[in-house]
Amino acid sequence: MSRFAVADMHGIHAILYALFDDNERLDRGAMRRQVELCLGVGVHGMAALGLATEASKLTDAERRMVMDWIAEDTGGKVPLALTIFGASVAEQIAQVRHAESVGADWLILQPPMVGQYGAAEYIRFFGRVAEATDLPVAIQNAPAFMGRGLSATEISDLVRQHPNIQLVKGEGPVVDIAGLVEATGGKLPIFNGRAGLEMLDNLRIGCRGLILAPDCIDYAVAAYDAFVCGDEEEALLHYRKMLPAVVSTMQGIEHLMAYGKRLFALRAGLVVHDRAPALRPNAVGLAMMERFNADLGPLQRRAKDAREYRGRTIVTES
Repeated sequence: MSRFAVADMHGIHAILYALFDDNERLDRGAMRRQVELCLGVGVHGMAALGLATEASKLTDAERRMVMDWIAEDTGGKVPLALTIFGASVAEQIAQVRHAESVGADWLILQPPMVGQYGAAEYIRFFGRVAEATDLPVAIQNAPAFMGRGLSATEISDLVRQHPNIQLVKGEGPVVDIAGLVEATGGKLPIFNGRAGLEMLDNLRIGCRGLILAPDCIDYAVAAYDAFVCGDEEEALLHYRKMLPAVVSTMQGIEHLMAYGKRLFALRAGLVVHDRAPALRPNAVGLAMMERFNADLGPLQRRAKDAREYRGRTIVTES
């Protein structure tokens, strides 16, 4: 059972990068440090095993290990979402069981990355996995990045058929997400991503928040906290500060792994080692990340004071 009500899930949630050592093994210390930094800047939730975590490069055992680590390091401080990756219903349900066992608060279902099928097949697939758990479930709808997705109407139908499918993790432009908000009557909590592109407009159309890799997450948290308390001028200042880096790194998922991960590492004092196959950064891109790092500074809490959101206090003291 989730420790957090869906109604209380909001804000900026960090989706972890997969950090490897120089032998291409998952680096326990670096992964722990990543969680500590994200919690330290005031994220409203934690997540792992999505596209940023390179779940397709991880073995089944490694995905379970990441679940164990993030649950231990988050310690129930904020809601924890785990993305479920797998090529079959049985494989995904096995991942669901492990996520439940470590204390996940909600699950994000990805379409199986095998074949190309019609919407009805994906709706049946998602429904069978969702029926296997009592946890709140979200659908990851990222057709631009995954080559598979559902329309706003199809997602609305899926939600009606399966009551515990209660959220959507989108990866799309505001104009498309607005259609989903309309199709669901504004009743379905939606978290967008895309590294924070169009962040404030996502909030204006009714997104509950964003799930972002941690390279600029301190500025995103500060922008969100300012926005929800009505200070759009302050929110815009923080958003403008992060935007050049966001535009540069969000040129595609492999580009984000090559450059966004390195920007995070620069700001966090860590070192990046890729797991092959990978897009290798070039000198021009690395120089850009160095400039962004110099402009953004180390990861740190940037919000000013305690803020109210729908009756609960978000503690954001410096």
